[in-house]
Amino acid sequence: MTNDRDSRLWHPFADMGGVRSNELVIDRGDDVWVWDTEGRRFLDATAALWYSNVGHGRREIADAVATQMARLEAYSAFGDFANRPALELAERLAGLAPMAGARVFFGSGGGDGIDTAAKLSRRYWLETGQPERDHLIVRTHAYHGTHGYGTSLAGIPANRQSWGPLVPDVSVVEWDSVDALRAEVARVGADRVAAVFVEPVIGAGGVYPPPEGYVEGVAALCRETGILFVCDSVIAGFGRLGTWFGIERWDVEPDLIVFAKGVTSGYLPLGGVVASGRVAEPFFAAPGAPMFRHGATYAAHPTCCAAAMANLDLLERDDLIGRGRTLEGDLLAAMRRLAGHDLVAEVRGGCGLLAAAELRPGVHPQQVAMAARAGGVLVRPLPTAIAVSPPLTATPEHFDLIVEAVSAALDELAARV
Repeated sequence: MTNDRDSRLWHPFADMGGVRSNELVIDRGDDVWVWDTEGRRFLDATAALWYSNVGHGRREIADAVATQMARLEAYSAFGDFANRPALELAERLAGLAPMAGARVFFGSGGGDGIDTAAKLSRRYWLETGQPERDHLIVRTHAYHGTHGYGTSLAGIPANRQSWGPLVPDVSVVEWDSVDALRAEVARVGADRVAAVFVEPVIGAGGVYPPPEGYVEGVAALCRETGILFVCDSVIAGFGRLGTWFGIERWDVEPDLIVFAKGVTSGYLPLGGVVASGRVAEPFFAAPGAPMFRHGATYAAHPTCCAAAMANLDLLERDDLIGRGRTLEGDLLAAMRRLAGHDLVAEVRGGCGLLAAAELRPGVHPQQVAMAARAGGVLVRPLPTAIAVSPPLTATPEHFDLIVEAVSAALDELAARV
């Protein structure tokens, strides 16, 4: 499971002093299972990093990637260049999106998607004659990636610290209060606010489903004031909440949707932004319209787009999109068996196939995760909780295995205390 060499790999979000000679080297995967190089099998209760929605080892995606690579592995989409997989995927995603006149801007993942949405939000107001509208509002616990704007939009304090000056004109409000948002808009001035960023269910910040009426309240406030409603569906999309983008569970129409992760189920890196017709119009109006001077080298990468098309086919063919909603009650019921443990303060979930157990103060999530790993289950340690988000192919029997491993891990820690 581990090795004793001094690794040259610098891992994200890692204590490299400890990790450098103590890595878990994942070697292969099949559906909800992965194996390390020592042959040990683990239940992947996190879908890797919230993204392996169709499960591991899907031959259909590998074949689609190989076929595309043999034809055209990659080509720039800057200027007027295009490729067939990107055109087809943009058409498909625009047709699935819950907004009129949608256009799709591709990138390499969720982090650059957030930067795209933030820059586009500000640029939209500049192009429509209101350049003073540059203020961005986010929520506590929010995770919006680690790029320049994403770091500045972090609602997790540790992710904002130790970088020096960040992007100015950003506010953080309580995650569960429309009144707090309304008060902040009034303080800043609605005519200065460009956009509000909302995860339908806060993911990496702790798995916080929205209170009843919250999403609708934010959307109503945005309609009243003209503020752009940016939906961060990086985790919530492609079946995780039981719909294509997650946000369709509420009767709202966002202006921008950031997507990634489940669009390819992680088989290749891809993300992007779906923009409503309203936001896209100034840039599409006519030849000579303003240029959005932004984009990643691998934007609209044909092989990544081919992987996404095959992944969407699987989500449809195997009827996986709805499973996030069908199974959410089963997952929450299983996780609630942990609620009575002395080391657990709260269990959250019930809105999509993801849940979390909040730990008592002084209990370290990483220790729980490592103990669960020893029991054959991979869970995700968050700042104060452990989270689960298994592939959409998982079953209630797998949920039982998750809870058994986590319960045993908690018992082990309690015995040490």
